Amino acid sequence: MIKLEKKHVKIISVLIALVFIGSVVALALTQSGGIASAAPSGTVGVVDMAQVMMNHPDRQSAEDQLKATIDEVEKNFKEKEAGMSDQEKQDFYMQSQQIIANKESELSEQLLKKVEEIVKQVADAKGLSVVVAKAAVVYGGNDITQDVISRLAKK
Repeated sequence: MIKLEKKHVKIISVLIALVFIGSVVALALTQSGGIASAAPSGTVGVVDMAQVMMNHPDRQSAEDQLKATIDEVEKNFKEKEAGMSDQEKQDFYMQSQQIIANKESELSEQLLKKVEEIVKQVADAKGLSVVVAKAAVVYGGNDITQDVISRLAKK
C-alpha cells in the first residue's frame, strides 16, 4: 500500500471535496428533469442548480461532515496499517473509499431534498407548472434561482 504523506492526504481531501460538490451538482441537474416543450413559456421556470447548491446554507456543514468522515477513515487506516499485508491494506482502502462515497451520497441527497422542496414552493407561489435546469434551456423561462436561494437562506 502506498504510504500517504501529509501533502498527499491534503490533496486527496481536496479532491474528494471537489468530487462531492460536483456530484451534488450533477445529481441536482439529473433530478430536475428535462425540457417541457408542451408547456407555454410563461409557466416554465428555470433554476441554476449549481448556483443554488453553492449558496445552500447547509453546504459547509455537509462538507465539514464529509471531511470528518475522511479524517476518521484516515486515522483508522493509520492505526491499523502497520500490521497489514499489502492485500489487506488495499482491501481496507477500498472499504474506506466506499464509506466515504456512502457518506457523500447521503449528504448530497439531504441537500438536494431541501432544494427540491424549496423549488416546489417557489414554483407554486409563482404559478409555474414546470421547472427545469437552467443549463438545459436555450431560451425563455422564468428564472427562479435567486428566489430559491433567498428562501433556502430563511430556512
